[in-house]
Amino acid sequence: MDIRRLQAFVKIIDLGSISRAADLLNIAQPALSQQLATLESTFKKKLVIRSKSGVTPTAAGSDLYRHAQTLIKQLDRAMTEINLGSGPLVGKVSVGLSPYSAGSTLSVELLRLVREQLPGITLHLTESFDDIYSELVMTGRLDMAVIHGAGPMKGVVFTPLMKEEFFLLAPEPLELPCSDTGSVQLQDIVDIPLLVPPSHNFVRKSIDIAFVRKQLKPRIAAEIEALLTLKDAIVDGLGSTILPWSVASRIVVPGKSKIWPLHNPTIHEVVSLCVPEMIPETEASLAVRDLLIGLAKAMASSRNWPGTQPSL
Repeated sequence: MDIRRLQAFVKIIDLGSISRAADLLNIAQPALSQQLATLESTFKKKLVIRSKSGVTPTAAGSDLYRHAQTLIKQLDRAMTEINLGSGPLVGKVSVGLSPYSAGSTLSVELLRLVREQLPGITLHLTESFDDIYSELVMTGRLDMAVIHGAGPMKGVVFTPLMKEEFFLLAPEPLELPCSDTGSVQLQDIVDIPLLVPPSHNFVRKSIDIAFVRKQLKPRIAAEIEALLTLKDAIVDGLGSTILPWSVASRIVVPGKSKIWPLHNPTIHEVVSLCVPEMIPETEASLAVRDLLIGLAKAMASSRNWPGTQPSL
């Protein structure tokens, strides 16, 4: 098995086109098509479906794509470690951070610690609403990810880091009925416009479940993925939102917006670290993982993060 054929196959699937992959790899298209035919002959399976719009992987092609990514990444790691020997830890470590969670709040501090303690490591941080981080970790495209609402899944291992309670972030002039402790009930905000993440986000799912369990229907005014837009919209009085403290505290504007605790019910979610089950972790990724776990412990134990509790 030629690793270059696997690399070419991955590029074909990534681009969805044999011709575009040939141009990018600087290979004649007939030669690249022959490499694909050789792979199909080797595995005795059809790997792609060709159409006028490009190519898509078959079930067998998807399996090969996943394994090929793992093999290519492991080979790259092996070459880096062998070439650099036993010196300081080096290499690239990729970390996915779930938007609207403590993971995104940890990112800058993680970057600072890696630069101070592991200067030979290049940290790749990504924060996206569209990517399914557990799948990227499973295939080796990410070394680890910090995500909400993790559960058992073949191919990855989840380690709970902390439990986050959700709070209401609303315009300062908004008058709300509060308890003696200054908290707000879910039924008291059912008529106010809410600005929330899209439905596939775990923060949104937790919000929806809380309203359903109380047999309430929230007034969703807009779905917003950009924190700066959300911050400005709340300041302008266009709506309120429900977020973990780690996120709400980043976009609250004193005198313009305010954070209220929620009760009856409280809304909370577990934040977990996701790592691959079958792909060996490098020394560099293990070192970064230790730093990340340490940061999460410190955050969850700090009095500066209300509603956040350790889960380790």
